[in-house]
Amino acid sequence: MSKVWFITGTTRGLGTEIAKAALAAGDKVVATGREVTAVIEALGHHDELLAVALDVTDEKQAIEAITAAVAWCGRIDVVVNNAGYAVLGALEELSDAEVREQFETNVFGLLNVTRAALPVLRAQGRGHVINISSVAGYHGGVGASAYCATKYAVEGITECLALEVAPFGLDVTVVEPGYFRTEFLSSDSVRFATQVIADYAKDPDGAREAVLAIHGKQANDPKKLAQALVLLAHSQKPPLRFTAGSDAVGYFEGELKKRHHELWAWHDLSTSLAHD
Repeated sequence: MSKVWFITGTTRGLGTEIAKAALAAGDKVVATGREVTAVIEALGHHDELLAVALDVTDEKQAIEAITAAVAWCGRIDVVVNNAGYAVLGALEELSDAEVREQFETNVFGLLNVTRAALPVLRAQGRGHVINISSVAGYHGGVGASAYCATKYAVEGITECLALEVAPFGLDVTVVEPGYFRTEFLSSDSVRFATQVIADYAKDPDGAREAVLAIHGKQANDPKKLAQALVLLAHSQKPPLRFTAGSDAVGYFEGELKKRHHELWAWHDLSTSLAHD
């Protein structure tokens, strides 16, 4: 049976590839972006495609976009919260405004779209919410505190949402990609903190030039990830978590080992805290 997809952030990168893969699979796609013209430029014209303007930080627009999707096709089967970006810089370098803007898109934008879609999915008694997180949702890195914070939030939101909507027959998946060869780390996409503190610039792991140098050399193929998500969307029992890419699997395994080691290193103190 064909699916109806509602995808945010489809004007470039992974969002574009997910929309293309869903269309290639014979599904219908409601593709969103801040500008309809940019969505059409990325995806072209297609009988099974509806381009809708959506700034995910605008709750009213999110409701209107979901309403337009249902009016077009009568239902929504898969909601993909993909819109997002990274602002990079040491925590001390980041301004309050830069951090809040990061959360507005990556977290509150996701919440706006999800809240708008859930009444439709509940009424149907079926549906799948896919939230795009990152290895940054469980693995911290130098200069990525704001971005990691938003992706850790996406992980927590997804886990709780999955429990809340399971009784209604809904599935929820958080996708944790490693490094994929998209425009995400290009000089015209990634954002850096306006303030630069010389002491932090000495760390090669946090150097802005090092981040930009990764662009175009990422090991993973976004087309393959998009096809994998189509497979998950059509599966009867999709996973709660999908760790995407061999690098991401390596990071996840490393985090499990690190946390297990630390848990047991402090086990006796942790378990000694009950009332006598």
